Amino acid sequence: MVNLLILFCSFFFLSTPASSQQDEFIYNGFNEARTNISLTEAAEIEKNGIIRLTNETSRLMGHAFYTSPLRFKTSSNGSAFSFSTCFAFVIVPEYQKLGGHGLAFTISSSRDLKSALPSQYLGLLNSSEVGNFSNHLFAVELDTVQDFEFKDINDNHIAIDINSLVSNMSVAAAYFTDDLKKQDLNLKSGKPIMVWIEYDSAASFVNVTISPSSSKSKLPILSLHLDLSPVLREKMYVGFSASTGLLASSHYLLGWSFKMNGASKSLSMKSLPLLPGTKKRRTGLIVGISVSSFVFLISIILVAIYLIRKIKNREVIEDWELDVGPQRYSYQELKKATKGFKDSELLGVGGFGRVYKGMLQKSKTQAAVKRISHDSKQGLREFLSEVASMGRLRHRNLVQLLGWCRFRGDLLLVYDFMPNGSLDRFLFDETETILSWEERFKIIKGIASGLLYLHEEFEQIVIHRDVKASNVLLDGELNGRLGDFGLARLYEPGANPSTTRVVGTLGYLAPELPRTGKASTKSDVFAFGALLLEVVCGRRPIEPKAGPEELVLVDWVWDKWKDGNALDVVDPKLRGDFNEIEVIMVLKLGLMCSNNVPLARPSMRQVVRYLAGEVVVPEDLKVPYEEGEGAGEGGNRYGNSYGTSSSFERGSDSFTRGDVDANFASISTSPFSLLYRRDAR
Repeated sequence: MVNLLILFCSFFFLSTPASSQQDEFIYNGFNEARTNISLTEAAEIEKNGIIRLTNETSRLMGHAFYTSPLRFKTSSNGSAFSFSTCFAFVIVPEYQKLGGHGLAFTISSSRDLKSALPSQYLGLLNSSEVGNFSNHLFAVELDTVQDFEFKDINDNHIAIDINSLVSNMSVAAAYFTDDLKKQDLNLKSGKPIMVWIEYDSAASFVNVTISPSSSKSKLPILSLHLDLSPVLREKMYVGFSASTGLLASSHYLLGWSFKMNGASKSLSMKSLPLLPGTKKRRTGLIVGISVSSFVFLISIILVAIYLIRKIKNREVIEDWELDVGPQRYSYQELKKATKGFKDSELLGVGGFGRVYKGMLQKSKTQAAVKRISHDSKQGLREFLSEVASMGRLRHRNLVQLLGWCRFRGDLLLVYDFMPNGSLDRFLFDETETILSWEERFKIIKGIASGLLYLHEEFEQIVIHRDVKASNVLLDGELNGRLGDFGLARLYEPGANPSTTRVVGTLGYLAPELPRTGKASTKSDVFAFGALLLEVVCGRRPIEPKAGPEELVLVDWVWDKWKDGNALDVVDPKLRGDFNEIEVIMVLKLGLMCSNNVPLARPSMRQVVRYLAGEVVVPEDLKVPYEEGEGAGEGGNRYGNSYGTSSSFERGSDSFTRGDVDANFASISTSPFSLLYRRDAR
């Protein structure tokens, strides 16, 4: 028994210190750490022992991780250990006042981050990984580009990130002096900065402290109540990641210490290696001043004039442009991608400009480049709306905005390339490929899902305001994706989205819009109703070449519906090969969405449930109000007008609707407003 006790005590006291010693290290420079530090991408250890994570190259990233994983838990379901780290860094921007993008201390389940992207992703994640719980990522970012989630934070901030680049907390870079006065600190000053990061497992707190010296402030600049146990695994890698965007910076690490379950050892600025070239630059400056002459001054002036002209001709970046995401491309890059915007690369021409096919040289991927024309009505406001809204939207049925560019008077947007073009080409033009009903039904459900995301599932409500067949693009597998957010408007839930500008396309405009000027999710639903009827019937909402009875699509469909001949409206191209039950359901939804009164239209969530078969479409298409009621929302019988330029008018007839059963019982009068009244005089 005694021997067993001795053996147990020996095992306990020998194993515990050994593991703790493995979880502690300190490096004053990294020459002696070459075998213990794993470097990937652009990272390298320079001769003087400094780790250079990135250089002054656009869209670059670099990683430096401690080679061996550290144990952060005793078991997968256990509590994370406390830890502490201290490191010194320097950021030297390519342009003194414009840095990009920053570096981050990282605890990751892997030191192989090959799928990560530079720019706003800081070399840690990519667009498809952001926000996934499976990332198991903790990061403290030292960012030199504005935080989009915290608009009051400038381009010089510190943030804590969990499994995402959307920060859990973000503060402007600063430190507290000995008398507890807050002092701003420029992360991209080109001078060494010390950082302390401490996690207290018992209190579940993360504290971040920074200082321009070796002396640690009494108060942290960032403190967040956070339990890292669900985030960290038993074994994790610790290290650093840095990246650049269009604007580049060199990111350096001078020294690093780390300790598990205790305070990491202090670093001294005096014992750390100097930034490369510091002595040479100072000596050159002294010599230059001492031997300055008239010729030298003239040379400096000439060089300055040359650089100013070069910068002006290169690209002028205004302050507001740094707030706009996602990636900002250079004009020359897009010009090269589209072969100088040649007509041979032209994909289409719209009211807002021309769209070109392009090959992005760095990623070797095809893209669609929308170049907004100088005489276009879509100006800076609409351009920023599209960039701001689409840059943060992520849905499989929305066209992904890859980036943007502004160069002098040119505004350009870069999208995913959709090889099959727009839906209207298949519906209305003579093409070799005829969309089957199965393909059309899949497209309808996809666009409905995309609109539901915009209306209810994004962090803000997004009103597209221009839903139509030409804005539905098809990828290589004929999946429908909604694009062209140039008319979109974002607002917080509950806010007033009123506007005095009525925009959209005739035939898709809800009747309340010309009178109130207020777009809403219900006006998007109205346009979606027109799209549903288009897909089934294979014709536009208004067809000037058609006879009087078929001029307005919704009226023609309604007339056929109430006469019990609804299937007569189906696109002849389908040659009778379609699912009648699905077609009838889509026609019903099209008529329901086309109702004159906004409140009578279904929400996109209801539409998605109908299309998925979760809920049966009502047999009765009931009148939403009696004559004289609901004018506040839908307008009176003859009052709505689209203006003198078009002379199109909407009205609604009051009636008592009978039941519409599977045999299409006859109903005397259509409740749906007319885009163009056949009996108008």
